[in-house]
Amino acid sequence: MPLENIQNIVLVLSGKGGVGKSSITTQLALTLSLQGHSVGVLDIDLTGPSIPRFFGIEEKKVRQAPGGWIPVPVHDAQTLAPQARYTAKDIGALSCMSLGFILASRGDAVIWRGPKKTAMVRQFLTDVLWPPLDFLLIDTPPGTSDEHISLLETLLKQTSLPSAPPNQLAGAVVVTTPQAISISDVKKELNFCKKTGIRVLGVVENMAGFVCPNCSECTNVFSKGGGEVMASDFEVPFLGSVPIDPAFVMLIEEGARPVYPKGTVVEGREVGSERVADANGTANANGAAKELLVDKYRDCSLFPLFDGIVGRLVADVHSRN
Repeated sequence: MPLENIQNIVLVLSGKGGVGKSSITTQLALTLSLQGHSVGVLDIDLTGPSIPRFFGIEEKKVRQAPGGWIPVPVHDAQTLAPQARYTAKDIGALSCMSLGFILASRGDAVIWRGPKKTAMVRQFLTDVLWPPLDFLLIDTPPGTSDEHISLLETLLKQTSLPSAPPNQLAGAVVVTTPQAISISDVKKELNFCKKTGIRVLGVVENMAGFVCPNCSECTNVFSKGGGEVMASDFEVPFLGSVPIDPAFVMLIEEGARPVYPKGTVVEGREVGSERVADANGTANANGAAKELLVDKYRDCSLFPLFDGIVGRLVADVHSRN
């Protein structure tokens, strides 16, 4: 069984595009790793595979091995050295698989009909030789179409085998933004989960605020609270609200360690740093350019939020195993 090394499979879903599923998946993966779990990320957004860019491994390629593909490593299990606000930390290994690693060029368009998409999704689930993983996160495209149907059919078949760990398909994290038009589309995804028997682990409300890089304010640009109301209506857990943070964007795009004006408060937590940024916008830590993404992410204002979200997710998953 190709998925037998995986203890828990979590889907990241949304009925609407542009709500930040890949961003949420990336931060869930980084936080799980920081909590000591071994993690894999499978990107089945075939027409817009963005996971390689989020993890800064766009130039990597998958390797063939007898029986399938070897996923691309992001980092190995290791101990992070102590830094300004954190002690030494043991982290779990992280690896990824995406169509982006297979395309000849990053700008190539994927112009496929449904049957070819279906075949590719099935191949991702049957031909990737994952190492032993505590969690596999599956980043999905928007909607409830071919890729989702193929994904669920294959997963339900694989996870029902006697060799599969109990409750291997843990459930889904559903992502929305606060606006009413987004929530109306995401409700369809919750109905999809209900009809297909996927347990909803919780709802994350993304883009609920803006962390200003020049002052200490976090402003609710797109309003806030719609995701929590939706979760209450569907009687599923609400995991939390996540603001837009330009420092996280800079971390992903340029590898710059996040720096905030002193006194910056996000969701009641002070994240303002006394670090001094150099001319390139990177905090003046020794060897900053060589530091791992997961290490620099610890300084992001969003990390404490995801640390709480992931803690609740892991507790929920383990309570049912």
